[in-house]
Amino acid sequence: MYMKEQYVFKDEHIHKAVIRNYTEDDFDALISIQKKAFPPPFPSDLWWSKDQLIQHVLHFPLGSICVEVDGKVVGSMTSLIVDFNPSDPHHTWEEMTDHGFIRNHNNNGNTLYIVDLCIEPDYRGFKLGKVLMDAMYEIVVHLQLDRLLGGGRIPTYHKVAKTIPIEEYIKKLTCGEYKDPVITFLLQTGRTPLRAIKGYLEDEESCDYGILMEWKNPFK
Repeated sequence: MYMKEQYVFKDEHIHKAVIRNYTEDDFDALISIQKKAFPPPFPSDLWWSKDQLIQHVLHFPLGSICVEVDGKVVGSMTSLIVDFNPSDPHHTWEEMTDHGFIRNHNNNGNTLYIVDLCIEPDYRGFKLGKVLMDAMYEIVVHLQLDRLLGGGRIPTYHKVAKTIPIEEYIKKLTCGEYKDPVITFLLQTGRTPLRAIKGYLEDEESCDYGILMEWKNPFK
């Protein structure tokens, strides 16, 4: 199981954080965080349900982690192991994650796939997303997997979609000409774009695109 303590910083104040696997006792807090972090127009049926969270801790408890700040659960990140073929990368979020239930988790797979990352809005200044991402990288190394992978929304893309093709927009994001709250964050945590997938997730802001973002195990 995963457990780590460290300090996090915001506005020159230091707070103690605990990163650990979540359990059934955390479910109500995790669902509450989802509702705060993903308000409408984000589809409410994509918020975690208790049935999904039960499957997470049943099938892959190591990859189901949360972060506490000063004893309060304020964020979570969920993953599963899949067997990914880089030469055939096309898939949807629902296909890869079993609609968020992860019953397709494969202990013999080669890739840690990120299902979800969620931080309570009042705690976003602590850079807890990077803290949780670092924990997932450590799990990749611990399990000797090839990579971490997941699809990122591009919530700014709808503003330029009529004039800039998605592959060109990715280049503009990676050179810093444009910024996107999701993709730029993932770049800052060490992830790199693999390719864009049309129809990855129903998301008007992203024009239904998702960008596969990879982190390769440096020890493989």
